Amino acid sequence: MPVLDGYRVLDLSIAMAGPLASMRLGDLGADVIKVEPLSGEWQRHTSAGGAQGREVNASFLSLNRNKRSLAIDLKSARGQRLLHRLAAQADVVLQNYRPGVAERLGADYATISAIKPDIVYVSVSGYGETGPYAQRPGQDILLQAMGGALFSSGQLDQPPQPAPYFLVDAVTAYSAFEGVLAALLHRERTGQGQLVQVNMLDALIAMQMQELTIRTVGGVPQQRGQQIHAHCYIRAPYGIFPTADGYLALAFPDLGALARALDAPELGQWDAERDGFAQRDAISAIVTQRLKTQPTSHWLATFGQCGIWAGPVYSYDDLLADPQVEHNGSFVSYDHPTEGRVTTPGFAFSMSATPAAVTRPAPTAGQHTREVLAGAGLTTSEVDQLLADGVIGDR
Repeated sequence: MPVLDGYRVLDLSIAMAGPLASMRLGDLGADVIKVEPLSGEWQRHTSAGGAQGREVNASFLSLNRNKRSLAIDLKSARGQRLLHRLAAQADVVLQNYRPGVAERLGADYATISAIKPDIVYVSVSGYGETGPYAQRPGQDILLQAMGGALFSSGQLDQPPQPAPYFLVDAVTAYSAFEGVLAALLHRERTGQGQLVQVNMLDALIAMQMQELTIRTVGGVPQQRGQQIHAHCYIRAPYGIFPTADGYLALAFPDLGALARALDAPELGQWDAERDGFAQRDAISAIVTQRLKTQPTSHWLATFGQCGIWAGPVYSYDDLLADPQVEHNGSFVSYDHPTEGRVTTPGFAFSMSATPAAVTRPAPTAGQHTREVLAGAGLTTSEVDQLLADGVIGDR
């Protein structure tokens, strides 16, 4: 039996951070009801990378498996009463509305906890529920820019480079997922629900616990150099370097071993720990020059024989074809009623007794409206009337 079997989650969230957190709960067996507008959640209509599907785009598919969809007009009083009826039967409510929206929709913690005192209520925001930035848009690259780390890598005369994926959304989703599990454990022990607040700024700061402590405790400022370097607090050489036919990643090798592998005896004049920071640009310049003389395969073989940590730089196509990825079962495939065979990233961890699984494909908008409301005790005639009045939608 899945570890979260029997728990019900009302997922009112949109975009990525909230839906990813609730999807992880669904992967572990929770009954996740995605509450979305009659026209469907915003992410259904925004095609990241132009990857549009027949009816459901790739972005939505990637974040909404193992959920049921209830299409409901929460701006109406009748829609809000339906939500409250469902909240009385739920264990978790998750939302990432802009500040003030949950109150207007009757979906705020005060309202929901009055209906279900032991509810675990998770509110996800960009910068926090209150404070000078509470109304700012919580968008991933804006948080990356504010988080400080973009000045910890790259070259001094080049612009800071953000991560080429939604890094802050992802770490916020996992923070929310962690918060839900901890709050449910607390409820199991005490019978008490609680409010769990997660914001993208704090999640990003917490992820940098080592780097920021180097600054706050060690007093070491960020210092980018003129040469390739991926992390200002790690000694050279460290980063992605060009070769004769591509790139490779190189991670803080012993400089004596590297001098022999590259046939660059000048590297031997430096001690890695003593000089790896002070002579960072000089070391990286030599490494860059030498690596360009041979193809990637040559250097990977050479470094492998010397015990030097190095690896290939993959594209997504390379990643999909990698034998370790295949061995791990890192991706899952399932059949979708409108999109056909779908392959997406799988599960972040495995459990021997209660493994995660895909039991539901990402739903179409309102696909489970009748099913969910029947489970909440509404009669067929009541549901028919709500549909006729435009309070709910189905497929």
